[in-house]
Amino acid sequence: MAALPSRRLPPPLPYAAQVEIFSRFEGAEPAPETELEYSNAFTLLVAVALSAQSTDIGVNRATRALFEAADTPQAMLALGEEAMIEHIRTLGLFRQKAKNVIRLSALLIERHGGVVPSSRAALMALPGVGRKTANVVLNAIWGLPAQAVDTHIFRVANRTHIAPGRDVEAVERAVEDNVPAFAQTRAHHWLILHGRHICQARRPRCPDCLIRDLCPYPEKTQ
Repeated sequence: MAALPSRRLPPPLPYAAQVEIFSRFEGAEPAPETELEYSNAFTLLVAVALSAQSTDIGVNRATRALFEAADTPQAMLALGEEAMIEHIRTLGLFRQKAKNVIRLSALLIERHGGVVPSSRAALMALPGVGRKTANVVLNAIWGLPAQAVDTHIFRVANRTHIAPGRDVEAVERAVEDNVPAFAQTRAHHWLILHGRHICQARRPRCPDCLIRDLCPYPEKTQ
């Protein structure tokens, strides 16, 4: 994901506006969840690792049969790399992803007794697991206020001034710093959904936006 150019960033929206924005998101969708399908921490970890350069819809289509065959590290190792490739062939970078998941499964058994660890550092030490993947797992499985910043969150955070930042980690820190506590564990879900369905990259649906009156972006496009 490219960083923003070196122009001066706007300040984040004031606290009162942040409270109002996330209160509206909460009213519309009280319990937002990842759109990836999973049954346990391991299948979520694998699903998120497979989602790079792929859509959630495509990942779900590929993993339904995969997770029926292998929903634990032990079962994934028994399945093997070539059989896994056949399940995920429709995804981008499928060969490298299959290699990473098999290595990841082996390391989970070797280092963690087959249990997905609950620290960011331990997760990121696994093949194919970056900060975003680790944060999704920490948030969805353990309910930690970890912000998994993808292209949608990066766009929405900067476009709305909820959490401006030049790069992914800066936006992650800005969300942690500026979003009210009541919204922290659900913020990245709301922002992803908003970016996917309303605040889209090329044709944002501003007339349908819950926070249009609080967002500086529509004023620049009218």
